[in-house]
Amino acid sequence: MTETGTASTGTTSTGTTSAATDEQPAGTDWRGWQVSWDRQQEWYMPDREERFRVMLDMVEAAVGPEPRVLDLACGTGSITDRLLRRLPGATSTGVDLDPALLAIARGYFAGDERVSFVTADLKDPDWTALLPAASYDAVLTATALHWLRAEPLAALYGQLGGLVRDGGVFMNADHMTDDATPRINAIERAHRHAGMDRAKAAGAVDWADWWELAGRDPVLAGPTAERFRIYGEHAEGDTPSVDWHARKLRDAGFGEVRAVWSSPSDSLVLALK
Repeated sequence: MTETGTASTGTTSTGTTSAATDEQPAGTDWRGWQVSWDRQQEWYMPDREERFRVMLDMVEAAVGPEPRVLDLACGTGSITDRLLRRLPGATSTGVDLDPALLAIARGYFAGDERVSFVTADLKDPDWTALLPAASYDAVLTATALHWLRAEPLAALYGQLGGLVRDGGVFMNADHMTDDATPRINAIERAHRHAGMDRAKAAGAVDWADWWELAGRDPVLAGPTAERFRIYGEHAEGDTPSVDWHARKLRDAGFGEVRAVWSSPSDSLVLALK
């Protein structure tokens, strides 16, 4: 899953699909890279596993134990990993543009016929044509779509309205800021960053450190250089409120939308088709 720091929103438009059974280069510890990505993300979000737990609770409740899932802006496949451990009868298609994170995902899930991956840019209006299925029981994403500006995010939601089957769900766990509470926002951010500083002092690896390590890996060095060519160092997106997400998802054809989990900085919005 593409999360804090990256998303499948670059300017390069490409589309390739591959199963997780594709042969992967030898010599790289894919499980180790998957775990290190999780640890790096937890530096930003200590409650990361809790949002995943609630997300999968709601998937199972809404569409049952064997869903067809689209892991949107999947990154290394963090959602898919937890999905298949929780619901082994599920199948998942991961979509992303980041070549380095997709390399880790493909390596980590190699040999698992339940998993496939698509290389695509979510800003490309035709990206859905690259998917192996026309509809999904659940489309899931976490800490990735904040890299999009509001207008392309609303356009993406319109596309998702056509991908989720009737009775299916879309869930987005991400930074969702309420501009009406600036003092609360400020004290939350100060508290969160103080915790991050303590963790960094204790040896936590941050975003920049992690990518520096990836660039040294003989197999990941090329994909890492390519992902920085696509994205640059950082992308500035928007973090609209829960109410904004709910309005845009209703406009896209979802019948019911609300937050089903929240932290002081983030929310998990569930949209039921």
